[in-house]
Amino acid sequence: MEKPAQRFRLTAAQLRWIALGAMLLDHLWAMVVPGNQWMTYAGRLAFPIFAFQIAEGFLHTSNFRRYALRLLAFACLSEIPFDLMYASTVFNPFHQNVMFTLLLGLLAIHGLDRARRERTAKAAALGLLGLLGTWLAGTVGLVDYGGMGVLTVVVFYVFRDVPLARLGQAACLFLLNMVFFQGEYLLVEVFGHVLEVQTQGFALLALLPIWLYGGERGRSGRVLQYGSYAFYPLHMLALYLIKFWA
Repeated sequence: MEKPAQRFRLTAAQLRWIALGAMLLDHLWAMVVPGNQWMTYAGRLAFPIFAFQIAEGFLHTSNFRRYALRLLAFACLSEIPFDLMYASTVFNPFHQNVMFTLLLGLLAIHGLDRARRERTAKAAALGLLGLLGTWLAGTVGLVDYGGMGVLTVVVFYVFRDVPLARLGQAACLFLLNMVFFQGEYLLVEVFGHVLEVQTQGFALLALLPIWLYGGERGRSGRVLQYGSYAFYPLHMLALYLIKFWA
């Protein structure tokens, strides 16, 4: 008897490469080849995938403290390249890099997870206060994607292994990216009427590869792990040098 065909699944490593590729396209558009709008639309897929992997990483890490400190270290290392790329200066207090967003999201779900495990009024209150505090820090601290970015990580933690999880993820990402997010708009003509569509809405397409994730790590190791973290500051620095020194 023939074995049933296995469904196509993505590994965590493959998801990471998709996100890194989408991010690179977006930053190439911003720095080197402006005008190719499709590149920034494709780039919208990157952040939700990174947010999803933070939630997954939290649930599988054996050392939360080390995980959080690693994110903090790379957030600090990435800030100067980020400021150079976006503002052509080594210090720009008005926009912080996405590693800080992911770190705040990680801290938020850590508090919520503790409340889920302990099931006490005190833990629940601390979890909600932590969620509010990290959202506020993301908003006031002007991190990339702001408080909405922090909530994106929370969405993937909350809507995991629950009934109608995909519906919850899609609904929340729609609200975060197309209703509450303030950004650029794309003019689309529909039946003779011109509509303004939030370009951040392309982020919802990230759910397609996320839903194809099969739970396997794929190719891994310290070199690949730290290399994917290092890619963030290094590629921003390289793009800055290409634009201003080439």
